[in-house]
Amino acid sequence: MSQEDPAHKRPYSSELVDGVRKAPGRAMLRATGFTDEDFKKPQIGIASTWSMVTPCNMHINELADHACKGADEGGGKGVIFNTITISDGIANGYEGMKYSLVSREVIADSIETVTGCEAFDGLVAIGGCDKNMPGCLIAMSRLDRPAVFVYGGTIRPGKGHTDIISVFETVGAYSQGNKELIDVQQVEEEAIPGPGACGGMYTANTMASAIEALGMSLPGSSAQDAISASKRGDCEAAGEAVIRLIDQDIKPSDIMTRAAFENAITVVIALGGSTNAVLHLLAMANAMEVELSIDEFTRIGKKVPVVADLRPSGSYMMSELVEIGGIRPLMKMLLDAGLLHGHCLTVTGRTLAEDLEGVEPYPADQKIIYPLDQPLKKDSHLRILRGNLAPDGSVAKITGKEGLSFTGTARVFDSEEQAQDRILDGTVQAGDVVIIRYEGPRGGPGMREMLSPTSAIMGRGLGEDVALITDGRFSGGSHGFVVGHVTPEAMDGGPLAIVRDGDEITINAEKDEINLHLEQAEIDARLQAWQRPPLPRKRGVLSKYARLVGSASEGAVTDAPQE
Repeated sequence: MSQEDPAHKRPYSSELVDGVRKAPGRAMLRATGFTDEDFKKPQIGIASTWSMVTPCNMHINELADHACKGADEGGGKGVIFNTITISDGIANGYEGMKYSLVSREVIADSIETVTGCEAFDGLVAIGGCDKNMPGCLIAMSRLDRPAVFVYGGTIRPGKGHTDIISVFETVGAYSQGNKELIDVQQVEEEAIPGPGACGGMYTANTMASAIEALGMSLPGSSAQDAISASKRGDCEAAGEAVIRLIDQDIKPSDIMTRAAFENAITVVIALGGSTNAVLHLLAMANAMEVELSIDEFTRIGKKVPVVADLRPSGSYMMSELVEIGGIRPLMKMLLDAGLLHGHCLTVTGRTLAEDLEGVEPYPADQKIIYPLDQPLKKDSHLRILRGNLAPDGSVAKITGKEGLSFTGTARVFDSEEQAQDRILDGTVQAGDVVIIRYEGPRGGPGMREMLSPTSAIMGRGLGEDVALITDGRFSGGSHGFVVGHVTPEAMDGGPLAIVRDGDEITINAEKDEINLHLEQAEIDARLQAWQRPPLPRKRGVLSKYARLVGSASEGAVTDAPQE
């Protein structure tokens, strides 16, 4: 690559490797394979989330090699490094799940640390699971240097159209006597056939779609099978794209604007995506210093319908959406209807409208994406509920299949494990509102997903008859009448802390309200008598997280701007 303007072409690495004083650093890099010519090229960090702890990420080492190849062929010097990942699907229902949301911050910190220290001029980050994807974007936002995100891709369906949620719900059915142990074993053995992220419109596929709509991944990246030639090509194209972004001086701050976040929210709603998108988009906006509040989901949700018949509440999997064109025809539909901001810049260097020019509509006989004027739900399934039980807000996932309101009596648990035991043994009955508290960002700590309890409720056939409210959160695979992210959380003295067994509660998704049927004087008296329990961890990463983390209604971030 030409060295006529090295400060432009290598704005960071030139500081690290140019001149006689930098000989020690160059000597170290020579040992890793750098040549004289490589020192003249932009250095592109390739952040790989590969590990063997989960099928979502077990193939990403190969994808990182392809991204590195693309960077090299584009005129740069690719440098692969790793960050961690954890597995929600494995850890759900267990104490270890408290580390899940914490890992988002660790991933962001680690990518920022390596990129900042090693003076990479650009960045490709490859993620394939719930927390490493927003973790990658948070790091890109903080660094604000040319960057492209690559999604690791979706898994293929298991035998009998099964996936990980099939396993969780089979456990619930077994506890009720509707399945034999051999049925559980068969689903367990067949549901996860190989690499890739969980197959419905769960959190990974939701965030991949949101990131593409945001403009931070190349067109089509969100809807590709993990093991496919198209995904390998996507990685190579991403490596090349970063070089162009460096040449054009296009940074995440040029792409991740307020309008771009609105596009991401719109696409998440249309797809019927995960409640975790609320948490992660707020955190990403915070890192980019874009003003975005939880109420934007309500404002946008009033005009955007749900049109995708995708799991968990629908019938189809992401791999089937891939076969009919992915999310790009949907985005074209939304753009033509005036629901997307077409002027937003993307990592292609073009606008979103330009990227979508010429996109063909879905096949006429497809049944996955409904017309905008004949939607599955005329407005958003993501409801921001407020009331005396959640003064600062909560997030509900109401598709309408459960109904739009629920009134029942509280059955209170101070941990996920307590609730899970009582659901599986039949203690929880129709008409109950299951309260799971002290599971918030600080109280857990770590804001565990309540996938095991919600799946047990569905598996026992109580999806329409039992509601669940928590200051924890939900997996993208959760469905039913569920409300999470209740703020203030119980550990911070929120009203959830003083609910008692038998209290009457109403959830109303039409009025966006969640209320405890008690006089304010009684609520005040209970709050005055309440005593904060000690934080469950005194040392280590969970303790550190509990001390730093903010409200779920603000993204549960650990690095909010200091006053």
